[in-house]
Amino acid sequence: MTRTSRSFRTAATAAVASLGLLATACGGSGSSTDAESDGKPVTIDYWTWTLGAKSTVDAFNRTHKDVRVRFTEIPSGTEGYSKLANAVKAGNAPDVATIEYQMVPEFASQGDLIDLTKYAGETVKSKFPKPVQSLVTFGGRTWTVPYDVAPQLFYYRTDLFKKYGIDVPKTWDAFRSAAEKVRKQDKNVRLASFPKNDPALLAALAWQAGGKWFGTQGDAWKTGVNDAATQKVAAYWDSLVKDGLVQTLTGYSPEETKARAQGRTLSFLGASWSAGSTMTALPDLKGKWAAAPMPNWGSPAGGNYGGTSYGVLKGSKHAEAATEFITWLTTDKAGVEARLADQTSPSSALPANAEMRGVAAAKFDTSYFNGQDLYALASQQADTIVPGWTWGPDQMDVYTAIQDTTAKSGFAAGIEAGEQKAESGIKDRGLKLAD
Repeated sequence: MTRTSRSFRTAATAAVASLGLLATACGGSGSSTDAESDGKPVTIDYWTWTLGAKSTVDAFNRTHKDVRVRFTEIPSGTEGYSKLANAVKAGNAPDVATIEYQMVPEFASQGDLIDLTKYAGETVKSKFPKPVQSLVTFGGRTWTVPYDVAPQLFYYRTDLFKKYGIDVPKTWDAFRSAAEKVRKQDKNVRLASFPKNDPALLAALAWQAGGKWFGTQGDAWKTGVNDAATQKVAAYWDSLVKDGLVQTLTGYSPEETKARAQGRTLSFLGASWSAGSTMTALPDLKGKWAAAPMPNWGSPAGGNYGGTSYGVLKGSKHAEAATEFITWLTTDKAGVEARLADQTSPSSALPANAEMRGVAAAKFDTSYFNGQDLYALASQQADTIVPGWTWGPDQMDVYTAIQDTTAKSGFAAGIEAGEQKAESGIKDRGLKLAD
């Protein structure tokens, strides 16, 4: 995937956030969203790729008279964000869109988001833990509303682990030993695959290891995409690839799914949301998968592998109605249950609002995983996420640089390219880079 770098609106840049996260741009302001003057409900557009979105919209429209939601599915990742950014530029953006945490600083700093402080600021303060608040609130402004957190989880085939006589690895040293044991028994089988096209996974593992890709120093940005922790992670995976101990199948590709279905890949590195996608992609393997904490470097630790929030895009004339829908999605029992109602595309997202986790757990069908309480596991792992991680204002361009270089030259080279892009991107956006 590629992404065209977009110019930064230097004139819109405000002061560096008091929380030390980023310099933000002034977003648009939404208009009042009471019912239209002719008495008809306000119609808002909602673009997302998330599982359970259609059932959620259907439930909202059945139970709300003054606001009607029109749903459009868009691709995830780079392609989806390009669609959103281009729609804002063209003046035909949706009212509500899914914005993953790593993209909130970029969309906010480019002026593509409406400031939701007066609409949802108190909700975010009262309903979500402070570490999650910090991912969506900068410069004293609330830019999006959190939906889920995405603690890393390790998914594995219980039947095949038994067949090859391997234990679930608790550390990365044990992971390598297990990979060696599997390859020795069958040259066509690997313990896992590490896709070279998924810099978000590399970021999560760097986060787990204590890396900090971005930070601030006074009114300037600091970068550390190639810091010591990330170098350790990159070297580890480069060595596994070099020694033929893991596959490098393209992430989320038919080839990757086929390898898991055929038992040529015994496990994968995922997150809380991976359970639902596994149920959809591999229905015939019901009862053969389980989840465990991600292997670590010696003590329990994790990173956030994804995680979503909802924002109102610049140009929306219905920010109040859009926020009503977002608040229902993220903090209302009916909204959470609706997202889990579609069993053809089940969602296993872990709500960021702790009060909603029990609601989600009660609704989620655990039979695929032999009754394992995935929500309890994910909640425990959420508590191990290392604090202090900051996303940058040019995150997607950094991801693209890492991905393109990793595909050619490996992970160590990829993070060096990512560091170069992080530095140049900050300067290109008119922001200050620390010496």
